[in-house]
Amino acid sequence: MAQLASFGGPGAAEIWVKLEAANPTGSYKDRMALAMIEGAERRGELQPGQTVVEYTGGSTGSSLAFVCSIKGYPLRIVSSNVFAEEKLTTMRAFGAELELIHSDEGIHPQLIPQMQARAAEIVEKEGAFPTDQFNNLDTLDGYLEIGRELLDQIDGEIHGLAVYVGVGGAYTGTCRPIRERWPDTIRTIVEPAESAVIAGRLAGSHMIEGGGVGFIPPLITPDSYDRLDAVSTEDAFKAARELARTEGVWTGPSGGASILAASRLARELGPGHRVVTLQPDSGLKYLSGGLYD
Repeated sequence: MAQLASFGGPGAAEIWVKLEAANPTGSYKDRMALAMIEGAERRGELQPGQTVVEYTGGSTGSSLAFVCSIKGYPLRIVSSNVFAEEKLTTMRAFGAELELIHSDEGIHPQLIPQMQARAAEIVEKEGAFPTDQFNNLDTLDGYLEIGRELLDQIDGEIHGLAVYVGVGGAYTGTCRPIRERWPDTIRTIVEPAESAVIAGRLAGSHMIEGGGVGFIPPLITPDSYDRLDAVSTEDAFKAARELARTEGVWTGPSGGASILAASRLARELGPGHRVVTLQPDSGLKYLSGGLYD
């Protein structure tokens, strides 16, 4: 955990960030990947040597490639050229086979469904095992540990949370143990302003990787959040750069969006309160994509 020194500005609540970039591939998705594979192993759904298939923007693929390399499962990944080259290279480094769907429009509303459809074709043709991250409840087993660790690591009550939503597992897993301890904790979902579909707006194109997929993830229900905060791509990029330069917290666009939303909530709550958010991954994943040019 790191407490931000100045990002919220004067008169704001404390802002604490959980540093998940310390995981092996530099992302909290390592927790989810391990939970999905080991859950399938326990149920006998994944056989030794069977090919695993996933559609992913990068961090899930990197984490699955890491886990599958250790456990001996071939991995097929369906991704896209719009995602950070560092993530795609990491998947290849761990031995995954990549298939990229081209997009000239950034992360547009049809991209993830196209990736899902192609992954389903591979599963059917090859008899492979689909981890299917958006519909896999094993993801929560990995992410619940984030919420439990926060209860141990934070000394005192947590009054607010703000987390960028992709699959929804990290948001749900972080919120659940904290909300059980403190029922009045304000839970904030963060999504791209250009594609704020959870808020009921039209889906659109954006460049905040890791979320804004153009539809409401199955894990996100109306009773799972208290407020919504839409952050633009421009503001998420700006926040990520400012965090690195002023706080030493180095992350990508989704981390910038989460921490910016946390700072907005902190200013509303004011002194004597505490807001928590996540650094989902490392800035090392975004050195070639324009964020830190």
